Amino acid sequence: MTKAVRIGGASGFWGDSAIATPQLLQVPGLQYLVYDYLAETTMSILARARAKDPALGYATDFVHAAMAPNLGAICARGVRVIANAGGLNPEACRDALSAVARQQGLAPRIAVVTGDDLMPQFEALRAQGLRDLHTGEAPPAGLYSANAYVGARGIAQALALGADIVITGRCVDSAVVVGALAHEFAWRWDDWDRIAAGTLAGHVIECGAQATGGLFTDWAQVPDWANMGYPVIDCAADGSFVLSKPEGTGGLIHPGAVAEQVLYEVGDPAHYLMPDVSCDFRQVRVEAEAPGRVRVSGARGRPPTASYKANGTWRDGWQLQLLMAIRGIDAPAKARKTADALLERTRAQLRGRGLADYTETRVELLGCEALYGAHARSLPTREVVLRIAARHADPQGLAFLQRECASAGTSMGPGTRSSFAGRADVQPVIKVFSFLVPKAKLALRVALGDTSEAVAAPAQGPATAPLPLDVDATRIQPGDDAVSVPLVALAWARSGDKGDDENIGVIARRPEFLPLLRAQLGPAQLRAYFAHLVDGEVERFEVPGLHALNFVLQRALGGGGVASLRSDPLGKSLAQMLLDHPVRIPRRWIDEGLVTGPAPDHASHP
Repeated sequence: MTKAVRIGGASGFWGDSAIATPQLLQVPGLQYLVYDYLAETTMSILARARAKDPALGYATDFVHAAMAPNLGAICARGVRVIANAGGLNPEACRDALSAVARQQGLAPRIAVVTGDDLMPQFEALRAQGLRDLHTGEAPPAGLYSANAYVGARGIAQALALGADIVITGRCVDSAVVVGALAHEFAWRWDDWDRIAAGTLAGHVIECGAQATGGLFTDWAQVPDWANMGYPVIDCAADGSFVLSKPEGTGGLIHPGAVAEQVLYEVGDPAHYLMPDVSCDFRQVRVEAEAPGRVRVSGARGRPPTASYKANGTWRDGWQLQLLMAIRGIDAPAKARKTADALLERTRAQLRGRGLADYTETRVELLGCEALYGAHARSLPTREVVLRIAARHADPQGLAFLQRECASAGTSMGPGTRSSFAGRADVQPVIKVFSFLVPKAKLALRVALGDTSEAVAAPAQGPATAPLPLDVDATRIQPGDDAVSVPLVALAWARSGDKGDDENIGVIARRPEFLPLLRAQLGPAQLRAYFAHLVDGEVERFEVPGLHALNFVLQRALGGGGVASLRSDPLGKSLAQMLLDHPVRIPRRWIDEGLVTGPAPDHASHP
């Protein structure tokens, strides 16, 4: 590798650990620190913050937790910083960071990339017949925010102007890396394979330590969580990269963990649509290069679409979530009876005040495998956390439940501790309206000091289909002497959300396992396994480069994000649930040591 660009991924979301920045600053030769703060849920939180205070609407952690304690070292080392921490208010984020820098006697050149905010033209878009991508419905009145997911071109332009720190609004997560690489290597914006490779690099580190052992299926192998290492990538001019982590840190650099992250939330791996490129990740290869180093390559690209994806956020009523600890003999039955009584009591109070019923309620017994449905194990337990979630059009409609839950500690089941339930707050329900907007409708700009210039228009090209692949459709039948093992014996898996849809990537631990997984894990099997959670269809996609299958479960999250009343509204646990799915394998695989035999816990239950 004659030249490489070294980038540290210091944040995967708003609220990520403060240990990442100082840790990565110890890496020799580090050139860039990149921070991803924005998710659909985060945008709704920022919208609520800005509604209360127009000076807010950005990720305050970036200024106060990431930059303020480390800005001196960043400036001294000449490390450049790129972050989408601007959220809904990039200029306010810049001004807050500039004030911190002045207090420390520093003067970094801070650029902002703006123009993703669609609120000024949203009514015009509405008048043109705008519809939700998923439901086909017209946009609701009174949006909090509306932003397009823009690309990396403005970031590269800001770096070319000499910015030390680049703050953006709602760019896609991977753009913070693509912008740096396009600038450093002078990539053409129509060099689709390189832009796709850069997108893959950004995608792998956009979730912080998820690339370095976080959320790994084999979590017991991952050492020293307290000092988890954050990702470092050394990127070549062709976009391929080597992943590592700082010396002396915890975590694990493992091909399986990286493969999990490659498939994380990508949907159809042949059509991972970004503003700057349409990516094809089906032939991506993840290879152990040396201890603590994994090489990633093989992304392909095609011209992007002529539209940006955009999201609006809006309020749709109010919700409340309560938790109560209940202990003693037959605790689950006491918890269910408590929930029924509280909902019955408060519904009577709602009627007495002339208020409508709850629009939605959900009761979960945490500790009793509440999300597992028919797959839950019937184990005796003397301790359970009762979770009651309710939604109402009027915040006053939730005040009865908020108050009455405390009475359960004295008037209902013995062993009930409800004191911490009273700390729950009534919160607005923020939902997402997803739509497409023509790229020509946006006028992106870069501002650095007194300089303000338009961002060059996105590169275009003729729409093309992904290159055909020779996918081996071989299916293995286990044979007459087959034994049943849980899926985790054959595969790694990771899950994540895309709005109300769920993505589960399943990667074979050995290539020879894939044909058997293909035969026994189809859309119908997953639809049946998650029938208690999934309202839509299930799709399966082949990923031969990783010896993997990628599943998309539509309408699987009860609305997703803050619009869901589930205890796991982002679907992070669904892969863990799937790893218990029984798979029939040839007995010889156990005899030959390829697979560990079924554990006692799985002998009679999937």
